[in-house]
This record gives sequence, structure tokens and C-alpha cells, in this order.
Amino acid sequence: MRAGRVRPEQKLAICSGGVSLAPEDRVELLTVLASDSDGAIAERAKNVALTQPLLSYIAALSRADADARLFTYCAANLGDKPGVADTMARNPGCPGPALVHVARHLTSEGIQALLDHIERFTEHPHLMAAISKSTRATAAQREILADLQKGAMSAEELEKAAEEVEPDAVKRKTLMQKLAFMTVVQRLTLALKGGREERMLLIRDSNKLVQKCVLQSPRLTDTEVEHFAAMANLNGEILRSISLNRAFMKNYTVARNLIFNPKTPLDVSLHLFPRLTPSDLTKLAANKNVPDTLRSMAHKLVQKRKMGGGGD
Repeated sequence: MRAGRVRPEQKLAICSGGVSLAPEDRVELLTVLASDSDGAIAERAKNVALTQPLLSYIAALSRADADARLFTYCAANLGDKPGVADTMARNPGCPGPALVHVARHLTSEGIQALLDHIERFTEHPHLMAAISKSTRATAAQREILADLQKGAMSAEELEKAAEEVEPDAVKRKTLMQKLAFMTVVQRLTLALKGGREERMLLIRDSNKLVQKCVLQSPRLTDTEVEHFAAMANLNGEILRSISLNRAFMKNYTVARNLIFNPKTPLDVSLHLFPRLTPSDLTKLAANKNVPDTLRSMAHKLVQKRKMGGGGD
């Protein structure tokens, strides 16, 4: 059906209910037929589609392999119905134009589903403006949306970050020219798809959303994360984000660097420090750059291990 290799009589059988199908399969096929090249079949499918239960559409919209025409149909005809817009927002396969169309019907849950995957805003630039008009966003969500719409980095911010990343003046100038005047959404895209130099610069961006996108980049290497974990000029929230990523935390060096980083939130460091090797634990107990509480706890654990009390 999706490929258009179905005879007219089979299409009519789907419309009439003459074919045994699961409810979610039928509504999806009806929405495909609603755009059929045969005007009579398309009209029949549209009329039948309007009589189908809402729950069948929500079930169909939840599927990872849902046809794009299902989203288009639901955006045009069912977007204001309870649960439809939010279900579309939760499905990564939902086309951007369909999301833009239903944006005004999203609840805070649907908005959060989009904010949890910021890369979708980079793929669909108009989505940002549509979501920002929502009256259902929470205060925290409105703050994030406002951050997403901020303009370019200031010249001072860009120059400072570039100097830390690229010592070569010529390469640094090229890098700065590339990022100058970029909007937040453009920087998010670069954070996800750019190279190592861009990531090393953007992890220093004043916008936390850009920093978080760097951590979500599929090109990010273990070595980069190790370096980020040791950076004392990173926001504590970003360091916490690193600690919450299971893949990152399988790397001992990442965990060690977080523990020794004075900017790492204390609760994160206290949770991680028992993982340290005896030699690193001894170094931590003598490290005056970390909080006194952490240093004291490390000293106690060193003494406990010496006395044969184990590592817990």
C-alpha cells in the first residue's frame, strides 16, 4: 500500500472494512489512501477515516515506522484532539512540517519531548518559532526556548573560547569567522555535526543548550569527553550531564577527571570517588583544590582500606 502497488478493488475493500486489519493498521492505510491519485478512492478514505476511534490513531502515531502521510493527515484533521499532538512530538519520525502545524496544541509534556531531543529543532528551523508561541509551556521550558532563540556569541566570548582551542592564529581566525554571527540553532547544528575543533570551542559556549548538544554529538570521542570532564571552566550542570551518561562513565579516566574537577557538583563527586584506584584515592585525599568534604571523605576511605575494611 505504501509503495502504491495495490489494486483499486483492494483499496476499496480497506475503506469498507472488507480486509481484516488491526485498528491502528487500518487508520494508517486510510490516511495513505486519503491522498490517493484516484479522487473517488481518496474521498471515500477521507470520509471513513473521520469515523475511526481516536485511540487507533494515537496507537498508529506511536509506531516508529509510521508512514509520513499518517502524520500529515493527523496534523490537518486531528491535531486539536487530546493526546494527538503530544504523541506526534514523542515520535522522532514525525515530519517537521506536521509538528509545526500542531505546535499550538502541544501540552508541556509534548514540548518537553521535543526539548529532550534538541537536534529536532536544528532539523526543522520553523519549529522553534511555532513552539515559542505556546501558552502551555512551563516556566522552565519558556526559559529554555528563550535561550534557543538568542543571537550570536559576543565577539569577546568567541575570541576567548577560540584562543583556548586553537593556538595557531590563522586557524583560529578561520574558526572564529565560521562561528561569528551564528544563531543558537545554527550552533546547535554545528555542535552535533561539526568537527573536533568546533566541539572543543562550542563546549565553552555560554549557552548550556549548545554545550549539551556537543555531548550528544555522534562524532564525540572518548578523548574529548575525558578532556571536558577535566575542564575547570565548565558549568557544573554540564559536568553533571557527563556524569549521568552511562556510556561516558564506563571510562575510568572520565570518572577520575570529574572527581578531581573542583567545578563538579559535590554530590556527583561523593557518589563517584569510591571508584578510584588506591593511588588516585590517596592523591584526592591530599588535593587542596577539591572541596574539604570530598577530601575528608577520601582520607577516611584511604584509612579504612589500610585497615582492611574494604572499599565500601
